[in-house]
Amino acid sequence: MAAMGHLSSMFNGLARSFSLRKVKSNGNGDGREAADEIAKDAVKNEMILRSSGCLNIDDSKNFASVFSRRGEKGVNQDCCIVWEEFGCQADMMFCGVFDGHGPWGHFVAKKVRESMPSSLLCNWQETLAQCSLDPDIDLESDKKHHRFNIWKHSYLKACAAVDQELEQHRRIDSFNSGATALTIVRQGELIFVANVGDSRAVLATTADDGSLEPVQLTADFKPNLPQEAERILQCKGRIFCLEDEPGVHRVWLPDAESPGLAMSRAFGDYCIKDFGLISVPEVTQRHITSKDQFVVLATDGVWDVISNQEAVQIASSTPDRAKAAKRLVQSAVHAWKRKRKGIAMDDISAICLFFHSSPLSQQVHAV
Repeated sequence: MAAMGHLSSMFNGLARSFSLRKVKSNGNGDGREAADEIAKDAVKNEMILRSSGCLNIDDSKNFASVFSRRGEKGVNQDCCIVWEEFGCQADMMFCGVFDGHGPWGHFVAKKVRESMPSSLLCNWQETLAQCSLDPDIDLESDKKHHRFNIWKHSYLKACAAVDQELEQHRRIDSFNSGATALTIVRQGELIFVANVGDSRAVLATTADDGSLEPVQLTADFKPNLPQEAERILQCKGRIFCLEDEPGVHRVWLPDAESPGLAMSRAFGDYCIKDFGLISVPEVTQRHITSKDQFVVLATDGVWDVISNQEAVQIASSTPDRAKAAKRLVQSAVHAWKRKRKGIAMDDISAICLFFHSSPLSQQVHAV
């Protein structure tokens, strides 16, 4: 079957990459170590970007613009990553924004950024192997459905592994600190989105009248969302707003005025993991068409002051796509000063991932 052949070729190519690196490590490496070696090679070959800038590999459809700015609360606890040819696959790309909080938040965010891609890659390889050997899986019947299930299963296992690894880390105190993570994998004309926390992904797509319109791909996992609140309250956690922060719902321990988290999902924060906070991602997929122009991944520092429509307009109207993320972040900085006077500005980070190699058509304009 064609679908089975495509899946097998992906698996075989990845398996060869893993096995080569196992040989380099004298045969003692497991799948995760092999994935870490792939990541190191990607850094050497300039396939990974972990700082503000842009990434555009020759012959790639993808063009990523990245920018992060420290807020007014101390060290920048946001961080980002873009990995072209993810897992040695020419048609794959990994992007992520991570937002730390708490005394050790910047360390937690960077650790999650370091661990997530390799863990996901390792679990994806294992899941592919299982599917390729399972005679009961008919990939030809619904290729898109099976591909989504593979990524969803891989993401669920990867996030659980990353959170467990973080809890056992001897040099990072994650008891009262944590981080959110919003990541996407582009595989051909599909994108798979996994969200843990309150960062947001917004797609810019062309409407029938030629204008660009935003499509929000993720939910902001705040404690007052009905399904989130139900889980937290069932686990004996509390949800309420501080008097000087009306409308900002936070999660609290049953019998203490801490930690007061403004999100309902995060890595770390083990002080409240038994009271409703989870690190389980919501995983969704989207088929990219010629109408879909780019996707914006940004931390809540952007979305607190910039609307989805404004973000799409700002990114699309930037003449130099390499500066799209920087212009979006700078616009958020100005909006903070205008809309939230007297409130310390949050760290602000964004990735603008353009899907097509050529710039936006002149017929496409933002409203």
